[in-house]
Amino acid sequence: MIRRRKLGGELEVFPVGLGCMGMSHAYGGQEEADAIRTLHRAVELGVTLFDTAEIYGPFTNEILVGKGLKPFRDRVAIATKFGFNVVLTDEGPKPAPGLNSRPENVRAVADASLKRLGVDVIDLFYQHRVDPDVPIEETVGAMADLVRAGKVRTLGLSEASAATIRRAHAVHPIAAVQSEYSLWTRDPEAEVLPTCRELGIGFVPFSPLGRGFLTGAITSASEFGAEDFRRKLPRFEEENIAKNLAAVEKLKQFAAERGVSAAQLALAWVLHQGDFIVPIPGSRKIANLEQNVASAAIELTDAEAAEIGGLISPEDISGARYHQAMMAETNR
Repeated sequence: MIRRRKLGGELEVFPVGLGCMGMSHAYGGQEEADAIRTLHRAVELGVTLFDTAEIYGPFTNEILVGKGLKPFRDRVAIATKFGFNVVLTDEGPKPAPGLNSRPENVRAVADASLKRLGVDVIDLFYQHRVDPDVPIEETVGAMADLVRAGKVRTLGLSEASAATIRRAHAVHPIAAVQSEYSLWTRDPEAEVLPTCRELGIGFVPFSPLGRGFLTGAITSASEFGAEDFRRKLPRFEEENIAKNLAAVEKLKQFAAERGVSAAQLALAWVLHQGDFIVPIPGSRKIANLEQNVASAAIELTDAEAAEIGGLISPEDISGARYHQAMMAETNR
């Protein structure tokens, strides 16, 4: 039996969660009925942590997740995030430049997210990005008020620095920190992972499959739709994809020798880094979802994990994960 993992002192979840963003945002989306079937299958497979955000859509992903998980509310933990600006236009809500973690916005977004999700309480409420114009103590103070009001169960931060995590945790216990982490993106290893381990905070890697690249299924940027977010990322420029394919081929070969997929091996490696880690790979196809969930049963020795970690070294990967402006919003 696969043991659950703890995020902070209260949330206990299946080792692999589901990132729901791609169902309606960033990668082209999909039909609602297909997305809901995937959500239902995830619950059947034992997945308990589902991740969304106000900015995904904006708003539409929260509505989708709430609708899809409504029959299983007592069996799942729903995480959502706030902090990016959203403006209402004649064409509907649109992302806007800048961040907003002022206490009044924290409260307003929580109320709006509760309505969109159709729930009485948000299980895990993250600050999506640290707002440099608002002291983290003020933001987390407002988030803590939501816990005391019974609107939020636990608190989280996304792409925060170790120093900010410590300051936030001193105001109210932080259950989870979410950051990009995978074989080809290991920035959190320097300070964030040790801090989470020390403070008893869960760590939730997003894009643990390198936005699909570590599956071996992506060979050219021409495979992306016109609205695919990856077209804007340096690492997915055609020249860099061509350079990075060699590393993925090594991973595929290593996985094939062990009778698993490259995706499963990449997820097993992430899971091996600590029992406080719960990756949230996204999936729009049920077959991929089933494969990802099955990775929770793969056990690696330390030697195997080290060998896998050597197959894809971040130092050998071409292209940054974000452009400079987006990178500036991380690790604050």
